[in-house]
Amino acid sequence: MGNQRRPPTWREMHLDTSPEVEEMLFTYWREAPAWEKLERMADLNRSARELALAGLRSRYPEASPAELQRLLADLLLGPELAEKVYGPRPG
Repeated sequence: MGNQRRPPTWREMHLDTSPEVEEMLFTYWREAPAWEKLERMADLNRSARELALAGLRSRYPEASPAELQRLLADLLLGPELAEKVYGPRPG
């Protein structure tokens, strides 16, 4: 385990965020109602899926929508679990 890298700290990942803005973010997440946090997270998940699909479309321009969805499942679940859930990739 000696050569495992530790994950970066919050500060290391947000070097371009001022302490004032950081405090505003923490205050928002602390005080926002649960429904709003859930809505924000759903929006972020939706955006991440759309970006992933856009990347897959650019890498596999000839892929059908079904093939793209299956490739997305590989990214989200890992190839082994995606195959168990959805079967082998089409095409």
